[in-house]
Amino acid sequence: MGTPGRRSQQSSSPNILRFVARIRTQEASALFAFHSRNPRPTGPDEKEPFSLVTPPHTQQFMGNGYQMASFNMVTRIDGTEGFNSQSIEERNFQAALIMTECHFTRKPPIGRKTVNMTLATIKRTMEKTLNVSEIREVLAKNVDIWMRLQLVFYAAIPRLGARSLQETYSETAPRNVDIPESSTLIAENHATLLEDLTLLNNLLVIARNMLAIKEVAQDICSTVQLDKQITKLIVLGVNVTSKGYDGENVDNHTRGKLNEITELYKKLLVTCLQFLHNMTMGNDRLKMVFWFDMLFDNDLHNDAIHGLPNDGLRVDVVYEEVKNWLKRNSQKSPAAQVLLAKYTEDVPLGHNGGPLPPDFWGDDSKAEIASVNSELSQQPTTVPVWSEQAPTKAEQDRMYGRVSHEIDVWWKRVRDANYDNWVVPMETVEGAIARAQSCKDNAMTRYIPRVEQDEDLEFDHREAYEEEPEDEVHHEEGDGYSTHADDGHVEGEEEEEEDDDDSYVEGSLRGLLTEIPNILDTKQIEALHMTVKACIVDAMGSGLTKSGENLQKTRCKMFLALDCGKNLLREMLVLIAVWEQAESQFIFQITAQIIESFHHNALLPYAWNSLRILKDIVSPAQTILLRLINYMFRARKNTTIYSDVKDFNRDAKLIHFLYNYFRCRVVPDCIALIYAQAQIRGNRSHPQDFPVDLWDMERSKDGLAQYLDFIYVIADIPEMRPLLIEWETTYELIALLNALEAGVARKPLTEPRRNTPPAARANNGDASSAEGDKNYDPSQPQAPLDSQNVQPGPPPLHDTPHKFPWRGIKVQILIILTSLVAPSNGRSGPGNPVVQKQILKYGGIMALLNCCVYDGHNEYLKERATLCIKWVMEGCMEAQDFVRELSPLKNQKQDVEMVRSKGVDQVGPVGGEDVVAQSTPQQSKESEKFEMERLSRMADAVEKMRIANVAAARKE
Repeated sequence: MGTPGRRSQQSSSPNILRFVARIRTQEASALFAFHSRNPRPTGPDEKEPFSLVTPPHTQQFMGNGYQMASFNMVTRIDGTEGFNSQSIEERNFQAALIMTECHFTRKPPIGRKTVNMTLATIKRTMEKTLNVSEIREVLAKNVDIWMRLQLVFYAAIPRLGARSLQETYSETAPRNVDIPESSTLIAENHATLLEDLTLLNNLLVIARNMLAIKEVAQDICSTVQLDKQITKLIVLGVNVTSKGYDGENVDNHTRGKLNEITELYKKLLVTCLQFLHNMTMGNDRLKMVFWFDMLFDNDLHNDAIHGLPNDGLRVDVVYEEVKNWLKRNSQKSPAAQVLLAKYTEDVPLGHNGGPLPPDFWGDDSKAEIASVNSELSQQPTTVPVWSEQAPTKAEQDRMYGRVSHEIDVWWKRVRDANYDNWVVPMETVEGAIARAQSCKDNAMTRYIPRVEQDEDLEFDHREAYEEEPEDEVHHEEGDGYSTHADDGHVEGEEEEEEDDDDSYVEGSLRGLLTEIPNILDTKQIEALHMTVKACIVDAMGSGLTKSGENLQKTRCKMFLALDCGKNLLREMLVLIAVWEQAESQFIFQITAQIIESFHHNALLPYAWNSLRILKDIVSPAQTILLRLINYMFRARKNTTIYSDVKDFNRDAKLIHFLYNYFRCRVVPDCIALIYAQAQIRGNRSHPQDFPVDLWDMERSKDGLAQYLDFIYVIADIPEMRPLLIEWETTYELIALLNALEAGVARKPLTEPRRNTPPAARANNGDASSAEGDKNYDPSQPQAPLDSQNVQPGPPPLHDTPHKFPWRGIKVQILIILTSLVAPSNGRSGPGNPVVQKQILKYGGIMALLNCCVYDGHNEYLKERATLCIKWVMEGCMEAQDFVRELSPLKNQKQDVEMVRSKGVDQVGPVGGEDVVAQSTPQQSKESEKFEMERLSRMADAVEKMRIANVAAARKE
């Protein structure tokens, strides 16, 4: 390729124009000539011969220093003269785009210095579009610039793919990429990729900035179909960045090259997302176009949700109906139509960017579409009519007027069953007890969620819980669990890996944007969340259509109805968990607004079920969804929102659904896991028989903790607290406390030292017996059965899921119980009598007294228990009488008297548990401060008495 001579460099603008004249003289000349078909009257001083270099004395400088329109005399194709009214910026940028297209097509090839000047011109244009709104507007209204941008990306994307990926690259979806060979290819083409990615990102920034003027630029951009090229670029970027590379087989220098190119692709993805955001902002038609491209892929069907029946949505029908709606609503803004018509008139000259791309529905239907648009524009409003006798599908959809009849029918089928009326009751406590017992009976088999039972439950409220508990709990092993063989542990591990693959759906997920949350960080991905929010949140809509449809609500329904949208939602939620986003973070708050839009459409129950994973009690995505719901309800406190009955009922129905799920699934499964821990702790099962691993336990604990936080938030809202009391929430809380007491050892202040070797313990019968008894001591950590083998000792706690501590759960439970039983409306007492009786009914006093002992796994447990006991005892004669009936061990009378002198009435084991009872408080004589101090002394005495009780039991 030739290079320029020793000519000194002048300003880039004249130089780049000279190179245009040298390489493509005829095209560049006509580029400026066709804009001047209508001569403008000017004075004789302004008439100059046409020149690609604008004479200085004809340039008009604005106050802020940038060059604007220069009216030069030009010669037309037919030999007549006219004026070119384009600005300097338009000319320079058009010339740079011509050179950029040549750079990627190699027709003709250009030299290095030309490339450098092209890059400099593009960079300078990018800076101007960032800072000067007038230049943005001038460039955005130039159809030829948009068309040439489309041509540049059309030529560049295949060349990028050829230098970044192997032939398995697909323009429609990321799949089948050969990672090692692609890494080698990227390293070999590092220099050219570095330059081209930077160039394309600068061009995309310019296009993004041009879209800031909204409607006119959006319509032109959509017409030239630049957004379709950006979609292909996103697919390419996802292909490159989501697969990673084989870092172990490359040296540090090569690894640095790969990282640099990967980061540039990520930067390009970020700009693509910002482009799409500006493309759709405030434009309902283009929002629907974006939704159409994002939510539909080549497979026009939905996959079944784990363990739930098919929702019956016909995706191919939705696709056709949305496409017909886009045809009927293809009208562009008047200003854009004028500019596009002028550009089309100039196409026969052959020197602009060429003819506009055909519409995606085909040119043959343009006349019909224009007729429909004209008819619709004359109608102020339309009434949707669904006619099965319509001659064609297009006519049927036109009569209906709304986006999709199939989506409307689907929504009525899957929305909260209590949407219109309360038709699904809360599961009874008796039913919950039966479910918990069923789970405990199968606790030590290999854990698999109860698919059959879940289908009976239908947590989307498709049917009420009318079956008797026995019909649901008396199943064989298949009712919730599968048999885990005692031998063949290797085979069992293989089965577990297969289950993991089935549950977590490894590999590429369906959807154009689904992989992006796994690639970008929370700051980079903000534009994606903002675009989704702009498409579905009511506040960012444009009101009702002529057919009375809220398009924001319709897009919200489509988002959850189609698999691509559900997959993207899952990844958006997991993103918050992976990056540990606080509630004050921007990405968290945007996601919370998206979730609330689901709530306003009664689709949160469906969203909850769509995020299920069979292996998990509460999946990670469900945990984050619940956290966002907590954030939503926390904002309701101390507001007047519930003065509107409609708002109250909408929130109450969501709480009903979530608590029903908590009662029917979360608590029984958690109790089963803790029961399995108790079996091992009591030497009734072997540690190797524990059904899940530590990761499963962590996820179960996270889900339970988030659910308890949700219940606390609801209990803290005065209008909603009566619902929890009516549903007898105290049962679940007390059942969990009792399970934790039996299954999880307390963490003492100091861990006991165990230096005795296993051989010495085996030779000492008494010591061995004592060691066996020690396994039942609730105040000591428990050793597994195989501690008597030749192994040096039990593995650390973090390697033993059967010793999982469920850290902080007891404290959360006590906080909720205290909130429920404490007097409301700021009164000083007594406690809530309904909750007091519920605590007595389910044996809650025992559970509370057992919490009056130090536990390092639950900070301030004793203080929380003391406060809760105070409100249970105050004003409740039944509770006080129950305490009086407790009796100490006969051989500990002296110890009892000692404890009584410290403020405790009775101490002793009841029902196999060590308990302590407080004497009847005399609130008329004692202040609240004195009562708290007395209860604290009582708790200290309990801790001492428990040790004495255990020692006495061993002697007997």
